[in-house]
Amino acid sequence: MSKPGKFSLGVFLFVTFFLHLPLVILVISSFNSSKSMRWEGFSLKWYHELFYNSQPLWHSFYNSIIVAVSSAVTATVIGSLGAIGLCWYNFKMKKAIQTLTFFPIILPEIIIGVSILIFFNKIGLQLSLLTVFLAHVTFNIPFVLMTVMARLEEFDYSIVEAAYDLGANEFDMLLRILLPIAMPGIIAGLLLAVTLSLEDFVITFFVAGPGSSTLPLHIFSMIRFGVSPTINALSVVIIVGTALLAWSTKNLYSSLLKR
Repeated sequence: MSKPGKFSLGVFLFVTFFLHLPLVILVISSFNSSKSMRWEGFSLKWYHELFYNSQPLWHSFYNSIIVAVSSAVTATVIGSLGAIGLCWYNFKMKKAIQTLTFFPIILPEIIIGVSILIFFNKIGLQLSLLTVFLAHVTFNIPFVLMTVMARLEEFDYSIVEAAYDLGANEFDMLLRILLPIAMPGIIAGLLLAVTLSLEDFVITFFVAGPGSSTLPLHIFSMIRFGVSPTINALSVVIIVGTALLAWSTKNLYSSLLKR
């Protein structure tokens, strides 16, 4: 291997190790019998505390899962249809609409959060889990749209013309050609939307009402009294669940490609 190749590999391995080191420390800390960072012995008491004495924490976690899954699915449907429409048809002000759609990605989250809060107040919508859901759908749609459009712009549209020549209508084109071709982008957009929704704090802080606290908001409220090591245990559970979800999704997609 050449010297530039060794240097590039070394930089990659160092950055990868540096990025994953906090996760390793987090996992180790979840088995520490002490609340401090000093190791005082192996213990599962924080996992026991998590599963038997942390109802408010689990309530906020369930809220996060409900909002993340529902908002991601809704944003994926809307964003995927929007991406197909923008790539399929040519119409006036197409580029202007694309630019406006990508604004939520560029704007700071605090501006989006304040604007959505003002909008909800103007229409008289009480802050609740519903407003959190609507806000998450709003900022997830551009990410799904961008991901699906990037996928659609890669394939040859002569396939569409050939399908039309063979007698396919637009509905058949959507179900049998465009959706299967766009499916990798749709799956990627869905997973991205779930991730963004689960970790969002700024926008959720503005639009969450009483009883609709999500996991990031709950952890933030605990900082005033010191973060319990049960958070470390919950984080390990989430890491394992995320890894299993990514693995199962990869296997599912690989099986679909083989068909």
